[in-house]
Amino acid sequence: MHDDDEASGRVTLAAVAKEAGVSMPTVSKVLNGRSDVSRATRAKVERLLDAHGYRRRSQAASRSPLIELVFHELDSIWAMELIRGVENVAKDNRATVVLTESGTRHRPAPEWLPGVLRRRPLGVVLVFSALPEDIKRQLRAAAIPFVVIDPAGDPDPDVPSVGSANWAGGLAATRHLTDLGHRRVAIITGPEDMLCSLARLDGYRSAMAMAGLAADPRLTRFGDFHVQGGFDHAMDLLEGPDRPTAVFAGSDLQALGVLEAARLKGLRVPQDLSVVGYDDVPLAQWSSPPLTTVHQPLRHMAEEAARMLLRPDDPGTAAQRIELATHLVPRQSTARLESGGTPDRPDSTPDRPDSTPDRPDSTTSALPGEG
Repeated sequence: MHDDDEASGRVTLAAVAKEAGVSMPTVSKVLNGRSDVSRATRAKVERLLDAHGYRRRSQAASRSPLIELVFHELDSIWAMELIRGVENVAKDNRATVVLTESGTRHRPAPEWLPGVLRRRPLGVVLVFSALPEDIKRQLRAAAIPFVVIDPAGDPDPDVPSVGSANWAGGLAATRHLTDLGHRRVAIITGPEDMLCSLARLDGYRSAMAMAGLAADPRLTRFGDFHVQGGFDHAMDLLEGPDRPTAVFAGSDLQALGVLEAARLKGLRVPQDLSVVGYDDVPLAQWSSPPLTTVHQPLRHMAEEAARMLLRPDDPGTAAQRIELATHLVPRQSTARLESGGTPDRPDSTPDRPDSTPDRPDSTTSALPGEG
């Protein structure tokens, strides 16, 4: 920036500070997205900055060549798929990926924000169900773009996001089981306060209705997407003579818990119990038996989110939503049910299918503001 531009900038900021009745440091805090400014003061200063035509010219030049990826937990197996996706795009753009673990599945912790404002990355990919208004406002004030990889399926309409077709995935998993003749099909979905869990449950219920079957509420369980949760629910579901002949688990990790519960109960998979998972993480094809599952394009979701960060600014796509397709991957954990109520031999699928790149069948058009 030339000296006359700097002088002009100082005069503008001084005029804004005087007109707003605040100090120059307060105006600087607003420009840098600092949290220690009241909402009313921030709104007044930002309004006057716009009125004076002040442009944050130095922000793009001062950004670090970083893409920040923020999770509430890094120990989940699908986190690695998201990391690989963001890393693929970062490499192509000569950027480095920074990983942060913060907050709950609903939102990052407040203490994360000052650090990202100091780091000034090219953008932030957040794996949360929503973003609080104060975080959105401060990231925007600091001109740091952000995208949510939306595990809950319900993004705010003003937040760019990437998701997948959870209802269709739940439908495909359950129809696979009913097409194999199963009538008592249990579901262990995810947490009850996440819309992806409810969408997969709705898909399950729709498939049961399409097969002319009533969904037994005793066979519906809300898990936590982890192995232990799947195991605990399956141990209860498989107790007694009126057990289900098939279980749709809302994640591959929960499905692994179901497989272990079946083993402890003396049940063979798929001869005595069919099991379908969700996500199609690499581990799914190496379980025993190899797991039938719904492929969720986790890596491709992360790639799309990173690309959204790096696209040129376009007000028309500021709240873009991309939803990627899911599809069933049949393996050997499911089998046809004989007329007597006993599963038959498994479908003829390879024991160890060739590994294929993580890609969706198709994508839907990005719709501004789509939830």
